[in-house]
Amino acid sequence: MEQKNRIFRLLENRAAEIVLLALAFIPCIQMLIRVLFSTDIPAYDGLIKHLTLWTALIAGMITTREKQHISLGFNDNLPEGRFRSFIDNSVVIVGSAISIATAIAALSFSIIGFDSDQKLGFVSLNLLSGIIAVSLAVTGIRFITNLENRKKILMPIGIILGIILALPTIINLMYLTPVMPPIWLEDALTGFYIFFETADIIIVLILIVLTVFGLPIFILLSGAAYILFAGTWSVAEVIPNEIYNLLTGSAIPAIPLFTFTGFILSEGKSGQRLVDFFRAFIGRMPGGLAIMTVLVCAFFTTFTGASGVTILALGGLLSYIMMNSGEYSEKFTKGYITSAGSIGLLFPPSLPIIMYSIQAKISIKEMFLGGIVPGVILVAALSIMGIFHAHKARKSGHGHIDEKQIPKRLISLRRASGDLMLPVIILVLYFGGITTLVETGAVAVIYSLFIEVVIYRQLKLKDLTRIISKAVPVIGGVLMIIAMAKGLSYFIVDAEVPMLLTDFFSTYIHSPLVFLLLLNAVLLITGCLMDIFSAIMVVAPLIIPLGEMYGIHPVQLGIIFLANLQLGYLTPPVGLNLFLASYAFETPLAKIYRGVIPFFLVLLAMVLLITYVPWFSLGLIG
Repeated sequence: MEQKNRIFRLLENRAAEIVLLALAFIPCIQMLIRVLFSTDIPAYDGLIKHLTLWTALIAGMITTREKQHISLGFNDNLPEGRFRSFIDNSVVIVGSAISIATAIAALSFSIIGFDSDQKLGFVSLNLLSGIIAVSLAVTGIRFITNLENRKKILMPIGIILGIILALPTIINLMYLTPVMPPIWLEDALTGFYIFFETADIIIVLILIVLTVFGLPIFILLSGAAYILFAGTWSVAEVIPNEIYNLLTGSAIPAIPLFTFTGFILSEGKSGQRLVDFFRAFIGRMPGGLAIMTVLVCAFFTTFTGASGVTILALGGLLSYIMMNSGEYSEKFTKGYITSAGSIGLLFPPSLPIIMYSIQAKISIKEMFLGGIVPGVILVAALSIMGIFHAHKARKSGHGHIDEKQIPKRLISLRRASGDLMLPVIILVLYFGGITTLVETGAVAVIYSLFIEVVIYRQLKLKDLTRIISKAVPVIGGVLMIIAMAKGLSYFIVDAEVPMLLTDFFSTYIHSPLVFLLLLNAVLLITGCLMDIFSAIMVVAPLIIPLGEMYGIHPVQLGIIFLANLQLGYLTPPVGLNLFLASYAFETPLAKIYRGVIPFFLVLLAMVLLITYVPWFSLGLIG
């Protein structure tokens, strides 16, 4: 059995490497063929879309295997005992059951969702879409097999419960065979729908409680969608249909590509080179190291789209430099780095901006432009706090230009020039209309590989396996969340919830300013409780019609939305970055809270400023 697990693990890893590298290289090849020969790779669009689908679902399996799906995980703070054991068992049973049920629905979708003549080359879309069912089935089994042997007796319970949840889908599949479902099974189906029509809200609330205690967020989203659809007598196949539609969207490939770029740079010591560069040029001025910290964090968060990755990857290095300078206390340093961890989410090529643009059906370029000034405001606010703190710590000597530093500056500039050119290349290629967003992401991957392997020689080609193994769980975690959230988003829109909200607000809230104030409060709570990607998929459809009703520009609304969610990561008691910082710095949460609060209040003031001054979001788009 152990031998089979090793073989399957190896196959997963190789498959992830192949699809991710193909996703990076094929757009670059397409770009060259288009420029040189004015033609396209045959079936290029379909190929890239389905490579993204396979990348996401293979990565999702690996994320489950490595136990890295995003969750609140408060069960870690529970004392050992019967209650802790009950909660842990409930989480794995529910996670397994929902995954198995959705896998069966995905199997049905793969069979009935496409005509036999729909193909990509010579491969049918029925077969290509089958990866959804495979990934979810493996995920469901792994919820149990990841446990200790003594708990694997729970496996049949999760699988049986999943099969019961999939009763409507199983009956649909039986109609495709010569074996018709018996009458008693049809009667059971009626009872199934009546039960969920009555108990759907209660079950969703149970899922929310389990999410607080460790149920992965993507399971909450898929489970809530599944239960709510069952409560309205709807078919479950709509969920894998929405997963397929989202993951084969035209801009989605940019998410794994820019995330991959961020990990290549991180593993290639780009962070260290940028730190050296900023230290050489601004490190001697009051607050120079603090400004350096914000800029480096913004750079990496922009590419990975995950502020937690920035804190975990660079927190140790940056905290060491700041505290050893003598200008910053431990409390200030840890609070500052935690706050800076999400500061880059408004700069291009930010993945949340891409996702929001897709969900709101607005120009990605305009959203990129709209985020630049607000992003600069947030960076400037933290930088000023760093300067003020350092100025109090320094008594003399600050601001002095030391001519001996000039050679060091030139050396640091030469060493970091390749890293500094990457944002310039991205902006020129994409905003200049030379490349599409996906091609820009592919160029970013190839360029980062080139500078790390050929120019800096920090990496070797054989290191790609290690880098991909670190990037894939993050890619899988993000894409599984947004894919599952799409099904829930579909239900919300189909149930006309946005229309009901619009009617309520039009009746009771007449001032756009009051609406924006309420929006800030709601989004701050949302950002505290949800990751940014699921919030975009689930909450954005609710507020977009309200923004239109109050005459708020779609780009401004998007920037307000993302700025508040970004700040939600720092909102006590359950902001995600607070927990990651506690883990990264090995510091109790209470101390992280105290360190973050001053920065939270300043950033909150800046978010309110961005909210009520539209020019900050709209000035660059004309």
